[in-house]
Amino acid sequence: MTGSAQEFGRKADDSDTLDVAVRVGLISYGAVHVLIAWLAAQLAFGRSEGSASKDGALQEIAQQPLGLVVLYAMTAGFVALVVWQLIEMVAGHRDKDGAKRKLKQSSSALKVAIYGFFGFSSLKIAISGGRGGGDKTEPLTARVLALPAGQVLVGIIGLAVASYAAVLIYRGFSEGFREHLKSQGQTGDLGRAYVLFGKIGYVSKGLALLAVGGLFLWAAWTQDSDKAGGLDQALRKLLDQPFGSLMLGVIAFGIGCYGLFCFARARHLDR
Repeated sequence: MTGSAQEFGRKADDSDTLDVAVRVGLISYGAVHVLIAWLAAQLAFGRSEGSASKDGALQEIAQQPLGLVVLYAMTAGFVALVVWQLIEMVAGHRDKDGAKRKLKQSSSALKVAIYGFFGFSSLKIAISGGRGGGDKTEPLTARVLALPAGQVLVGIIGLAVASYAAVLIYRGFSEGFREHLKSQGQTGDLGRAYVLFGKIGYVSKGLALLAVGGLFLWAAWTQDSDKAGGLDQALRKLLDQPFGSLMLGVIAFGIGCYGLFCFARARHLDR
């Protein structure tokens, strides 16, 4: 990369406008997780008619007064998160050296995909007037399984999701998420609450995604797309287990904590 490109990246990274936009994006990201938690809790108590997933949460927003306007604003926020992580991927993490910086830049590349996925979904549902959504994982998995080496590809997806889940769980237990908060967001009663939200949230989200990764791996092993599924199907399968309602309630609470941590991160953003 040329020096001028790196300089452009540094200037963009220091932009106050980008700072505000990123905060909007983090609030949007947190709101989706809080709504997923609410839908999962409804499912645990047997009263859920929606999908306890990203699309289900976005559809809930679309059905509210001015919901479509909110979705467009959230889309802009997710785009800001994508831009931020693109900058971090190219010219960021300057406090790290060598392999550590490469690892952080790889993490930023993954976040570009995640935030982009959320942004695409929110825009799609906004354009459709709140329709669409639902779990399309099974038909997509069926198409992948039909490809040459499709079984291997689905297995790789499962391993990737499970690996990401393991990273989230580790960050929760190790409190590695603290780096996302300024020092003011880690001290005092509120700071301790924020850290607790992060700890519970990262572990719970990791456990939920670990179940999703397991579904993909099982689908690859059995060559049966019916075994695959997204977050909603993973949570519904958890509900079928002994003490499933209790476990699902705990996971829902944890995902809600992750959403609250996103709000705290927006308030005490350390880029």
